[in-house]
Amino acid sequence: MPRLSAERTNFPYGANLVAAPQLREYAEIVARISHDAPEVILDWGCGHGQVSSMLAAAGLRVESFDYRGPDAPNAVMSLPSFPEVHAYISSEHVALPYQDTSFNAVLSCGVLEHVKDPDSSLDEIKRVLTPGGFLYCFKLPNRHSYIEGLCRVAGLYHHGRDEFDRLYTLGSARALFERHGFEVLEARYTNMLPLLLPGQWARAAEKPIWGLNRALSRVPGLRLLATNVELVARAPG
Repeated sequence: MPRLSAERTNFPYGANLVAAPQLREYAEIVARISHDAPEVILDWGCGHGQVSSMLAAAGLRVESFDYRGPDAPNAVMSLPSFPEVHAYISSEHVALPYQDTSFNAVLSCGVLEHVKDPDSSLDEIKRVLTPGGFLYCFKLPNRHSYIEGLCRVAGLYHHGRDEFDRLYTLGSARALFERHGFEVLEARYTNMLPLLLPGQWARAAEKPIWGLNRALSRVPGLRLLATNVELVARAPG
């Protein structure tokens, strides 16, 4: 299973790039996409470039895109954290610099919930997808997440705090995708345990943490309080 190498985690990245359980989730996402073997995939909102790097290491052809505000250069640049990833850094929050039907798959990993106009963004994603292409949406925040609720009470970072943040339920996420013509193939609640657990102990306990996290996410009723919802959808044919 593809992973970020150990030496990568010694760099001063954000918590999501040093926490072993979170790295495990990224590896699971890469494995899920690799199973479908898309010819070319767009990592939409690639951030530091960690998942783009892992997808490429798994043998997939990847294009990377990130919106960086109105002063962004609108150019392809090597990313500092992952210099092997060359991403298009855009000042445009909706329009994508790609021709119609350029990709067999698009990945949104912790991105769709932050965009200013999710409806327009989904239409733009649909435009660059081939007919029947896949849209993978991971780490979409669940409106009823108990972890998000605890963070709100404690005054910690939580989704919904920033200007354009949106929270979803499985039903509202499915409805959003279907409204734009996507056929939802998979939809589930996921992540019952916090994954941003730092330190060597979390690295040593990664497998049992991940196993328990997955098991709890399958418990009826309880899973409604999970951190995320995730969907796999197909573009109209």
